Amino acid sequence: MYEVGRLCVKLAGRDANKRCVIIEILDDVYVMIDGQTRRRKCNINHLEPLDKVLKIKKSASHKDIVSVLKKEKISVVDTKPKKAVEKPKKLDKSKRTDKKEKPKTVTKKEVKKEKPSKKTTTKKKETKKK
Repeated sequence: MYEVGRLCVKLAGRDANKRCVIIEILDDVYVMIDGQTRRRKCNINHLEPLDKVLKIKKSASHKDIVSVLKKEKISVVDTKPKKAVEKPKKLDKSKRTDKKEKPKTVTKKEVKKEKPSKKTTTKKKETKKK
């Protein structure tokens, strides 16, 4: 029932309800599929075979699969891979170059020097006499 070139419908996963072609039989449970779905290994329990068997080679390329499906009037949308973006790397705290400087510890002697003298100035209140 499951053979190379068999047209199927995917039942489970994010590619559910999309058509695919069996490219290769991996073992009793898994097959390799391609078509409207992503090219990947798939459990046969997640596939529903259709009546059509397409003439393709074992392990055919994606371009070959697309051309055969176009003849059967099944559209395949090719997606472009995303551009690789360099992710920022985390640095250890000990290796960072932009470290904030720690506040300077102040000794008791320095504190005494910094204190202003205790000279106080008193303001005389001016009283207005009427």
